[in-house]
Amino acid sequence: MHFQLAWRNIWRNPRRTAVIMVAVVMGVWSMIFLGSLMRGMMVGMVENGIATLTGDIQIHHKGYRNDPGVENSITSPEEIKKAIEKILPPGSRWASRVRVNAIASNARHSAAVTLVGIDPGRESRISFIGKAVKQGQYLTPGDRHGILVGKSFLDKFETKIGNKLVLMSQGSDLEIASRAFRIVGVFHAEMQSTEKQFVFINRSAAQQMLKLNRAISEISILLPEHENNEKVSTALRSSLPGNKYEVQTWQDLLPIVVVYLKMYDGFIFIWYLVVFIAMGFGIVNTTLMAIFERVREFGLLKALGMKPWWVIRSVLTEVLILLIIGMTAGNILGFMSIFGLSHKGIDLSAFAAGTEFAGITRVIYPAFYLKDILMANVTVLLLGLLVCLYPAVKAARFTPVEALAHN
Repeated sequence: MHFQLAWRNIWRNPRRTAVIMVAVVMGVWSMIFLGSLMRGMMVGMVENGIATLTGDIQIHHKGYRNDPGVENSITSPEEIKKAIEKILPPGSRWASRVRVNAIASNARHSAAVTLVGIDPGRESRISFIGKAVKQGQYLTPGDRHGILVGKSFLDKFETKIGNKLVLMSQGSDLEIASRAFRIVGVFHAEMQSTEKQFVFINRSAAQQMLKLNRAISEISILLPEHENNEKVSTALRSSLPGNKYEVQTWQDLLPIVVVYLKMYDGFIFIWYLVVFIAMGFGIVNTTLMAIFERVREFGLLKALGMKPWWVIRSVLTEVLILLIIGMTAGNILGFMSIFGLSHKGIDLSAFAAGTEFAGITRVIYPAFYLKDILMANVTVLLLGLLVCLYPAVKAARFTPVEALAHN
């Protein structure tokens, strides 16, 4: 009976009902859609950080992170490889690299870069570089003179595919090592800073240039679905000598991203609260208007024996129906908006310099988690009923004499 009466009452004034529903729909839509965009920014930052040579776990010689020089290279990688084969879960992938600071130069320009020596086959399965080469070709295992550079690097150096590039760095004998390479491919990355910073050559070529023999700088591990990295890293630390090696997860290697993620969880709740406050004023105001228009009706119902609690329940039932309808429409509109942007995303390339400063990728794809959707709907439903308690209690406090005398 309460639901039947409530349904009839909310359609007494269709215009007022429409105003409340529009407020609820827009509130829920903005929570879900804009929340998914912010979540997409966070997901993009994490995935881009992992793909940009970080991986889920990295293993270095102790002290390498503080001083990434050839003197802190891993001289016995076989010891680590044996531990990896025993501990990593099925579906995991890994690759070893030589990574050192270097100077790149040609006839016109020179700049500091990060020289990365890679195993082309293994590296293509764990980092962005395997799918990032858009011009020229990817490195081949036997090419000791080929080099991959970024699009921004190519533009900065005013060069092209086929031209020579000289790399200089410090070798294992603490002498300057230099070698000429020929540009065979150009890669595109999510961030221009990545395109300017990294250059890639074959690992064997880097080892020969730096006189490292079989030594490497790091081993990067990619776990299936990025799961259990803490558990796997703990097992690796137990298996490897702590005085020789450091095992770090992406959370250790990308602390700024971790800070952003922690801030996001608090920010999203504040955002939901702000949206609801704006929406709640409209709901309360419109509900109060409906209550004062029905003062004589409530007085008559109380004169016929309706208890105050029944009046409160009647008003809250009307609000509940409005909230459920508005939430349903808001969710549908939110998911439609997310689906509409899921393929192309929002391209921020024109603002790349500003977005890269904050670590945001060039293209933002919306992403939603179930907990975000539930939080948005629960916030609207519970707080919506809570704020409408005031109009409901107001209606229940009318005495029959006061209500029937009301004009």
